[in-house]
Amino acid sequence: MPRRHIHVTGAAEAPLRAALRALRTELAIPEDFPPAVLAEAEAAVKQPRLPSYDATDLPFFTIDPPTSTDLDQAMHLARRADGGYRVHYAIADVAAFVTPGGAIDAEAHRRVLTLYFLDGKVPLHPAVLSEGAASLLPGEPRPALLWRIDLDAEGRRVATDVRRALVRSRAKLDYARVQRRIDDGTAEEPLALLRDIGRLREALEAERGGISLNVPEQEIVETDHTYALEYRAPLPADGWNAQISLLTGMAAADLMTAAGTGILRTLPTAPDGAVARLRRSAQALGVAWPHHVSYADVVRSADPTDPRHAAFLQECTTLLRGAGYTVFTDGHVPTPAVHAAVADEYTHCTAPLRRLVDRYAGELCVAAVAGDEPPEWVRAALPALPDEMATGARRANAVERESVDIVEAALLKERIGEVFDAYVIDVKEREPAVGTVHLDDPAVVARIEGGETKLPLGEWLRVRLSAADPGTAKVLFAPA
Repeated sequence: MPRRHIHVTGAAEAPLRAALRALRTELAIPEDFPPAVLAEAEAAVKQPRLPSYDATDLPFFTIDPPTSTDLDQAMHLARRADGGYRVHYAIADVAAFVTPGGAIDAEAHRRVLTLYFLDGKVPLHPAVLSEGAASLLPGEPRPALLWRIDLDAEGRRVATDVRRALVRSRAKLDYARVQRRIDDGTAEEPLALLRDIGRLREALEAERGGISLNVPEQEIVETDHTYALEYRAPLPADGWNAQISLLTGMAAADLMTAAGTGILRTLPTAPDGAVARLRRSAQALGVAWPHHVSYADVVRSADPTDPRHAAFLQECTTLLRGAGYTVFTDGHVPTPAVHAAVADEYTHCTAPLRRLVDRYAGELCVAAVAGDEPPEWVRAALPALPDEMATGARRANAVERESVDIVEAALLKERIGEVFDAYVIDVKEREPAVGTVHLDDPAVVARIEGGETKLPLGEWLRVRLSAADPGTAKVLFAPA
């Protein structure tokens, strides 16, 4: 999970754009696709491997940011006669267009993940696929891996199926519109059920000790030719939508473990020392954390619209570091193989347009349900996938981290010397005068150093901006 999220609205300043171009060069980011990849993609669009099963009668809808065109998932939700629920979840079938060992496949293994810069993205697959023929755009028939997951009245999973199918989305929705329709009662049942199922799944998450972090996004807002950084707290609909993806990832993990071959997304439990340190930050920030309350429960109770709670949630992401992938092929699932934040076995399988591993997880699940052996091209690729994904994640994290730093520097470069109110959210153990501060206005998370005394972890502090250079992607504060 990213430590910080950022979303850009409006055009960026010239220094910011120049710094972002330099970052692409520094990180050796692949830009244009080779001609062979583009040619293969164009040919694949004309002759996709279409499934025989037709599910275009189901009125699917997608939920994504308003400007997104690489749509991986579409859903349809319904009640069952016994009081439970049926979740139909369609996932873009990238394998319908990608030939194993071909040019697109090789390039995807080189890229691993779609990279999101503030001024555009570097896609995993050519746009003719990821934003065209493979994307679950409304009104268009598309090949998909169609999940059917039945839940009981409490939201517990009672049956799972996945098969290839032809689907058609009816509507492209965004989170704000979904939230409004549900809140004002105008949502039709397939959409209104997102709240019912989402809340049930959130309750089950709490029951098993799982956690979903509602970390506020940093957003650049343009007004009167000037720019400001603000925080945007996630909507409840964000969380309900995420629960459908989590549900599918847990169902996929169960299918793979039962079949004896798979790749899981794993995360070790946070060490006691890290939790104790976070507890001290909560106390200093005024976030209530009674001794009998678990880490997961206190995070669920945090209000992302409260500046102190927002600072706490930013720091909570440190406990989710260390995630990776675990492969098994001999029927023996390594122990432990759970994802600590999910508090269960889990895998990535719902974003194949943007993440390499999901295509392989989807193939394993289709084979498991059919009672077939996994395709040989899948089995051959599995051993290398964890390292490939780790390399891609390091690059994506660097893009995210450096991009945010560049934006913060660009927006603050005229304010050097000004004093701001901040909370100290991190202090280096070996250098206690160096750490990280969280500003509420502007919405900035940055390094602090230059003092002579130990920084007060979790406490309010007046800080002075001492450096802000988008060319070096650095913002630096000092105690005022």
